[in-house]
Amino acid sequence: MQASSCDIAIVGGGIIGVNCALALSDLGRDVVLIEPQDLAGGASKGNAGALAFAEILPLASPKIIRKAVRWLFDPLGPLSLPPAYLPRIAPWLLHLWRSSWPDRYQANIQAQVALMGLARTEMQAMLDRSGLTGHLHSRGVLELYEGEARYRASQETARWRARYGIESQLLQGAELAALQPGLAPRFTHGVFVSDWRNVADPYALGQAIGQQAVARGVRLLRGSVRSLTPNAPGIRLTLDDGSHLQAGQVVLAAGARSHLLARDLGDRIPLETERGYNTTLPPDAFDLRQQITFGDHGFVVSPLTCGIRVGGSVELAGLDRAPNYRRAQVMLDKAKTFLPDLRTSGGTQWMGFRPSLPDSLPIIGRATHQPAVLYAFGHGHLGLTQSAATGRLIRDLVTGQQPAIDLHPYRAQRFSFFGSRS
Repeated sequence: MQASSCDIAIVGGGIIGVNCALALSDLGRDVVLIEPQDLAGGASKGNAGALAFAEILPLASPKIIRKAVRWLFDPLGPLSLPPAYLPRIAPWLLHLWRSSWPDRYQANIQAQVALMGLARTEMQAMLDRSGLTGHLHSRGVLELYEGEARYRASQETARWRARYGIESQLLQGAELAALQPGLAPRFTHGVFVSDWRNVADPYALGQAIGQQAVARGVRLLRGSVRSLTPNAPGIRLTLDDGSHLQAGQVVLAAGARSHLLARDLGDRIPLETERGYNTTLPPDAFDLRQQITFGDHGFVVSPLTCGIRVGGSVELAGLDRAPNYRRAQVMLDKAKTFLPDLRTSGGTQWMGFRPSLPDSLPIIGRATHQPAVLYAFGHGHLGLTQSAATGRLIRDLVTGQQPAIDLHPYRAQRFSFFGSRS
């Protein structure tokens, strides 16, 4: 498709971008969705398929800061940072530390709770309206712990969840074995969270949402946006082939590359790339009854229609460093130890770029100096979970309605060291 102008340009066709496109598709506006690859084909394709509405605690917490010091020096641990990358990521780490302070930690939980509440209702509403509820299943998630001490150490999460009405159930012995047969005996305690949903295949769902948006009139433009330039009365987008597109408004939803374009507009945002790894095994590789989380080891095992997916971990190494697929193999080897009947042959490895902000909250709102640009990025591990809610909030901003929740906690300016928290 060739285009020289439009009412709204959406930069990025991942799960956030396609949900924004679908949410704007019935407004009678000329909407163009710009994506160089398959829709939902980047980080959205390889996620665990979880609608993790119960995940309300941010990465930046006093407990995680203590653990991170040890994890960062294990190159194959749950969290790794190549030493050569440390100078580049130092500002992000400083913001992470600041976000772990008790007052900010609690405020970030409250903001996450608000967004998750909207995410739950908007995801179901979007699936119902679009006839896509067949992509959803409701098996819950089982969090596993090795021994009483490790289970007790997890109780802060349970207490925060209970405070906001998220129920969980402790399982031991025969109850645990009945819910998920085939666990190694080292796992003595399990917590089952029923307020958790999964999708059958995140890539298939993202594709279906994008196809719905196109069927409703959204135009798809294949290409990468090189720069955004204010050009009254809107924004001029320059693409990688040298062509230009004039848009009245722009929705920036380019995932892990969003902050590079935000710089054009005067916003320096400490977005970092969490490089996530996984291996997708054949569907019959294990009798997996629901998603399993090995929190102390930083990975999950998910039942998808495309296979059994073993993935997670965090590698803070930017966009340019070559993938280290040993990380995927380490998780797979651990999964075999934890699930002895797991067949580990015939798998496909993958690495993707998660757009992560230090406080675990996305940026949703207007650019600081350019109100014609709307930001919708930085969802980290929760892009699929919060995608329909983000689409709803972007629609509210485009139409001038009062946003469904207060957007102050998600503003771009919050990372300024000078007066950012007010």
